[in-house]
Amino acid sequence: MRDELLFKIGQSVRYLRMQRELSQEELAFRAGLNLNSISMLERGLNNMKIKNLYQIAAALEVDINEILICKF
Repeated sequence: MRDELLFKIGQSVRYLRMQRELSQEELAFRAGLNLNSISMLERGLNNMKIKNLYQIAAALEVDINEILICKF
C-alpha cells in the first residue's frame, strides 16, 4: 500500500522539477543527492530526511513550503 503523503510530496517535487525543465539527474546533481533518491521520492517510495528535502527545495529555487503544500 502506498503512503499518500509521501506520494503527494513526490508528485509535488516532480511537478516543480518539470516546470523548470530539469531531469531527475540534474535535480539530483544540484541537490547533492543521488539519482535513485530523487526517483524513489517522486514515486512516493522514499521517506526522505528533512535536510534532503531542503536541499531539493534549494535546487528547485523554491521555499520548502511549495513542496509541502502539494498544490499541483
